[in-house]
Amino acid sequence: MDMKRPRKQLSPENPKSDSGLSRVGGGGEKKNGFSSNVRSMGILLLILPVLVLISVVYRNPPLNRFSGFVQARELEVFTQKEGDSSKPLNEHKDKLLDGLLSAGFDEESCQSRYESALYRTASPHKPSTYLLERLRSYEALHKRCGPYTESYNKTVEKLRSGHAIEPTDCNYLVWVSFSGLGNRILTLASAFLYALLTNRVLLVDRGKDMADLFCEPFPEMSWLLPLDFPLNQFDSYDQKFPQCYGNMLKKKILNKPKTSLPSFMYLHLVHDYDDHDKLFFCDQDQALLQKIPWLIMKTDNYFAPSLFLIHSFEEELSNLFPNKGTVFHHLGRYLFHPSNPVWGLITRYYQAYLGNADERLGIQVRVFDTGTGPFQHVLDQILACALKEKLLPEVNKREPIFHPTGSRKSKAVLLTSLSAGYFESIRDMYWEYPAANGEVISVYQPSHEEYQQTEKKNHNRKALAEMYLLSFSDKLITSSWSTFGYVAQSLGGLTPWILKKPENKTVPDPPCFRDLSMEPCFHAPPFYDCKAKTGIDTGEIVPHVRHCADMTWGLKLVERNEL
Repeated sequence: MDMKRPRKQLSPENPKSDSGLSRVGGGGEKKNGFSSNVRSMGILLLILPVLVLISVVYRNPPLNRFSGFVQARELEVFTQKEGDSSKPLNEHKDKLLDGLLSAGFDEESCQSRYESALYRTASPHKPSTYLLERLRSYEALHKRCGPYTESYNKTVEKLRSGHAIEPTDCNYLVWVSFSGLGNRILTLASAFLYALLTNRVLLVDRGKDMADLFCEPFPEMSWLLPLDFPLNQFDSYDQKFPQCYGNMLKKKILNKPKTSLPSFMYLHLVHDYDDHDKLFFCDQDQALLQKIPWLIMKTDNYFAPSLFLIHSFEEELSNLFPNKGTVFHHLGRYLFHPSNPVWGLITRYYQAYLGNADERLGIQVRVFDTGTGPFQHVLDQILACALKEKLLPEVNKREPIFHPTGSRKSKAVLLTSLSAGYFESIRDMYWEYPAANGEVISVYQPSHEEYQQTEKKNHNRKALAEMYLLSFSDKLITSSWSTFGYVAQSLGGLTPWILKKPENKTVPDPPCFRDLSMEPCFHAPPFYDCKAKTGIDTGEIVPHVRHCADMTWGLKLVERNEL
């Protein structure tokens, strides 16, 4: 804040005052002490109001849009003295997300890791004690077997030379960076869950921007796959790749007598995978894969729901997640910490536009229609949903100025879309007319990139920032089928209202519906009974794996009390 400007305003140059002051002092010094006192009293009376006002300004600086919620909570959490035993315990729990995160990271190198709790309401969904234990044991495994450790170097040398790898405590899962950012976040969480279940070390193909977007999640050891990894020609990995598991099953290579198992296999779990690839989700196939030291996985699906249908994982998953509808909520907050450049985008925007509002509403718009938007039917659908569900107030078109009784509630609306048109229309509506309930509605959109630019670094920085900003909402509207929305709702612990996918450019009736849970949807699950070797509706096997509300053939995890 510029503290000089108030002083200038409070001390304007006034020729009359100067001449008056001159008269009080002029010639007074040649008279008695009484005149001197009068002169001093006059000066004091003139400058006293200025001193009082300056004192008030310094003591109570005016609120501006860069203070508010975040500033207040930072004062509460970070002004404690080191070693102060009076520091409330729940502040420490907030910082570590109820033990989900490890202490001891360098806070400056990744400020989002411990600061993100300041921007969200404390989650009512607590991680299980068993999940915390398993995360700590995984961190120890990762430290022991991660990049350039003795175990890693030995096994990589065998891969490079083509020699067989003897059984070891260090087995690996390589996640290949593939598809859009929302998909990558969801698939990486799925891969980490699979690594937890199979005691593998997860290594991340950095692609073009993974190292730029995210901090390291594990202490003392990188999760990034070294650039000199010998099998890194990932663009050539597809269903016809010789070491593709589904391809090997199709050619019955693994069934031949005296066939030694390879040192690595490629798992093709992309949306176009076939029935042989999908056998990955069968118990007997998991038993075989457990013998392979290196697995390389490419996927664009959040496949976690189908892991809950593998019998050998059932008990472990039940212990990890007693509440089945919190899988990504916990793993996402554990794994994905925006890098400092991205965190700067997030916090600056929040503090400037969202932090002072009494309530925040997120609206995430993803349009799959062909043609150039914005589309009128999409705008009509957004407003129909928000007004019907009372997420936004009606406007009063009869009175240009509305005078409500009592205090006025402020609501900040954060809208994300590739197009600026929806934001502009909603913003203008609440500018041109007052809200009927007297609320003060402000509408913001951080960016409008016009089209998806998956491989551009700055585009993905903004996309990640917007996902996080949406996750700071109190209530959320998302679009059907959108992985962007899935990430935001799950990180924020929010069960959203979903905009139905429109058909024939008309507004659906109803325009939106409440989701079953905050969990993402698995868009391309298998429909196969591994024991009976026949097709089956995998959304009807167990109560906690159901069909998605926005994609009826998809699968999602739900808690029983959410049904």
